[in-house]
Amino acid sequence: MRRIGLRYEYVVAIVFVTGLFMEILDTTIVNVALPTLAREFGVGTADVEWVVISYLLSLAVWIPASGWIGDRFGTKRTFLFAIAVFTVASALCGQASGLWELVGFRVLQGVGGGMMTPVGTAMLFRAFAPERRAKASTVLIIPTVMAPALGPVLGGLLVTQFSWRWVFYVNVPLGIAAFVFGLVALREHREPSAGPFDAAGFVLSAVGLAALLYALSEGPIDGWRSPQIAIAGVVGVLAFALLARIELRKPFPMLALRLLKDRMFRNANLSSALSYSSFAAVLFLMPLFLQELRGLTALESGLTTFPQAIGVLISSQVAGRLYPFVGPRRLMVFGLVGAACTALTFTQVDLGTDLWVIRGLMFTRGIFMAFAFIPLQAATYSTITPADTGRATAIFSTQRQVAAAFGVATAATILTTATSRRLADVLPGSSAAVDAQVSAYHEVFLAASLLAFGAAAIALLVRDEDAAATMRARSRRPAGPLSEPTTDPTSMVT
Repeated sequence: MRRIGLRYEYVVAIVFVTGLFMEILDTTIVNVALPTLAREFGVGTADVEWVVISYLLSLAVWIPASGWIGDRFGTKRTFLFAIAVFTVASALCGQASGLWELVGFRVLQGVGGGMMTPVGTAMLFRAFAPERRAKASTVLIIPTVMAPALGPVLGGLLVTQFSWRWVFYVNVPLGIAAFVFGLVALREHREPSAGPFDAAGFVLSAVGLAALLYALSEGPIDGWRSPQIAIAGVVGVLAFALLARIELRKPFPMLALRLLKDRMFRNANLSSALSYSSFAAVLFLMPLFLQELRGLTALESGLTTFPQAIGVLISSQVAGRLYPFVGPRRLMVFGLVGAACTALTFTQVDLGTDLWVIRGLMFTRGIFMAFAFIPLQAATYSTITPADTGRATAIFSTQRQVAAAFGVATAATILTTATSRRLADVLPGSSAAVDAQVSAYHEVFLAASLLAFGAAAIALLVRDEDAAATMRARSRRPAGPLSEPTTDPTSMVT
């Protein structure tokens, strides 16, 4: 096959960004369609929520196993399988004629979605040399911030102007394009040290993560004292405790928890968990505030929060260039403290605040978040060997999924509790009641700020010398522009 003039690292980036964008977009875009789905199928809120829950639980089964699957069967084969399943399931979701048929297809979607992110991340960080990990992170951040920002905007537009079915159909052309390009251009990679299938690890990780995610997603709705929530939480914690005991003793575990003994990997995951919890909490809160209290439509709300993504994209280019010279520790602390302070300013936002002020604050928060996310992603795997990268990305993806659910659950719980407490002594429908609701939101924004401050405190434990391999200012081989030919035949797609 003739050369197509792309470095292989950029081939991986193109395929992965397309797949990841599609998968993350699906998460936020479907939420916009839930009220329409409830009316379409004539069901209540509790039933229609299974469109989201079923996908979440399916992700929980496959995310922890994805590292081993990619290492054992090949990252190219696994990633293309994940894209194909996700794309076909998206088309089937659009064709669904009933709620539970749609729920079944969402479970199938989760099979592809659960494997796509960890396996794709492993491919990306194996393709980019350690000294170019900051560059890889600027690529990775595109779908990470753009997809959640575009979801409400695109979802509102599709549901309003066309049909809820297009919320799922929008994935199909993206999936086909990524699959075809990946089939032609990706290289296969297997790890000889993958080891045999770890049945105990697979079952315990699936049960533990599924139970925890179910408890975190439904706890704020059903109440934390609800028997099913309590049981799910206990089962999740016990399953993970047993998983840790078993996996640390196995030579070839499904989840290589021994990697958390590595100082850089452990601290990066802890800081990531708190920072992503804060990020998810604000991403959940601000649209609610704008729609429930300010009366904006989903589309108007999405356009108001969208500047955050623009801020991240602009700032990521600066953070990526500074990383080799400044190192991860100072960039992470600067970004997380800035993001925490910005979230703190949201406690001064009320019903009279100009929307352009809110857009400016979201843009500023995006600027700071890039200074946290870029070094965090670049440094996390700096001390992880190529053989362990697949399992490391499975751990990181599991952590991010739990962190996002924890952030939303924390925000929803504080909001519900604070609203009930503040409305208890005021007249319903009065201006005091409105002020009480605004104050409840302020409490949650304060909590989101504290999470980011906590992430900054953990970032202080990061040592730049642990990330030395990723901090070399220039690669030994000139990078060149995206389409520039190279004299190294192994770096070209053929």
